[in-house]
Amino acid sequence: MILILNAGSSSLRCALFRDGQDAAVWRVHVAGIGNALKLTVTGGLDLADDPPPDGDLDAVVGWLMARMLRLPDLRLRAVGHRIVHGGTRHVGPARVDEGLIAELEALAPFAPGHQPQGLACIAAVGGAWPDLPQVACFDTAFHRTQDRLAQIEAIPRGLTEDGLPRFGFHGLSYAHVARMLPRLIGKTAKGRIVVAHLGHGASLCAMADGRSVATTMGLTTLGGLMMGTRSGTVDPGLVLHLIQSRGMTASEVADLLERRSGLLGVSGISDDVRVLEASEAPEAREALDLFAYRIARETGSLAVALGGLDALVFTGGIGENAAAIRADVCGRLACLGLDLDPGRNDRGCTRIERVGATIPILVMPADEEREIAQETEGLVGTRMTASPSPPS
Repeated sequence: MILILNAGSSSLRCALFRDGQDAAVWRVHVAGIGNALKLTVTGGLDLADDPPPDGDLDAVVGWLMARMLRLPDLRLRAVGHRIVHGGTRHVGPARVDEGLIAELEALAPFAPGHQPQGLACIAAVGGAWPDLPQVACFDTAFHRTQDRLAQIEAIPRGLTEDGLPRFGFHGLSYAHVARMLPRLIGKTAKGRIVVAHLGHGASLCAMADGRSVATTMGLTTLGGLMMGTRSGTVDPGLVLHLIQSRGMTASEVADLLERRSGLLGVSGISDDVRVLEASEAPEAREALDLFAYRIARETGSLAVALGGLDALVFTGGIGENAAAIRADVCGRLACLGLDLDPGRNDRGCTRIERVGATIPILVMPADEEREIAQETEGLVGTRMTASPSPPS
């Protein structure tokens, strides 16, 4: 069995997979860490008698490890982790060791809301099972196939060569879509595809032959589309103005762009699409309109990078569940040949284009945990071993 840990900025997902099986034995999702905790469990695992504690991610991970150690017959041969930033060196999963941990710690400033959380999970597993192999699977790795022009910024060459290219993120989600898409649209999956991973964090990826060609995020998880609380890409002159003319510190600007912007900042109400859709406030409508406009505009940009568009895929929590957002985006992209079926879209069908439309439009569940399990299994091999005993 392979245990998967996927830590977000305020959430933790955990799943257990048997060798070679697509369906998880069980899944655990703890949302609202540091705020209002919400526990969701699917599969044959009962945690009702011992809910997670209030507190930070460390407390929740500690609770989860304690529960795992009490499970009978849990025979693990590896633990796989989602690590958001793998830098320029990693194009695939890597076995965790002291050298890798030091490397990932150095990358934390580029993903401050995610990298420390992934490292905390690695440390917790090491404390529970010191001898159990751990594998880091990187969100950045999927995008290392991009051409150089897609990876460089228009900054002095020396800075790019010193480790400051465009990276791109959500790669595990995109890799899952690339692997599953041929089952749904056949040979078209090898064509020119734009995938919209829309959640609290959001980005788009242009894929050709199942490989990343371009993406909206860059050096950090702050760039690209507007998101729940993140601004996405803004004029760099705005940052300079806030520091030089408004007297804000770099930390204050970072907080503004990362935690007080996006849907929350524009609406002044919430970062949750469901709350904004239920609101009658014009500010809520404007935030949703801007979100869809930015998605459509960037989709057009990626279609140019691909030389056309053969399919559009929605995934992530918003992409999977917000029919109105999908309809707005597709309406704005009608000029590219997209033709949405409103009924199919409202019902949340897998295929939501009209019958006879030339460009497939799909809704696909995100499953980063399954992709991590796939990569972990490929790296550690197929030999099953009993989980080591916890330290005394």
